[in-house]
This record gives sequence, structure tokens and C-alpha cells, in this order.
Amino acid sequence: MLELAIGLLIIALIAGALGFTGVARGAANIAKFIFVAFIVIAGLIVILGLFGIIAVF
Repeated sequence: MLELAIGLLIIALIAGALGFTGVARGAANIAKFIFVAFIVIAGLIVILGLFGIIAVF
């Protein structure tokens, strides 16, 4: 049980160090870009599927 607590403490310290510096900001920007890209792709697939251009199912 003590090993688990020490492991979680180390993970929390690393997350805190990355969260309070500029490292997390870059990852958040990449995540936002990927999210928007996948939303656009999903929308295109739905539109193309509705018009029968591609077979979705």
C-alpha cells in the first residue's frame, strides 16, 4: 500500500510540474486541433452518407 502511495505522489508531482509550466499548453493545442479535425471528418462522412455518395453501413 505504501508503494502505491509513493507511486501516486510521484505521478502527482510530475503532473504538477508539467501543468504549471508551458509544456501542457502545447499538448492542449494539439488536442484541440485533433478534436476539430475529427469533428470535421465525422461531419463529412455523415453528409456523404446522407447523400449516398459513400456507403456508411
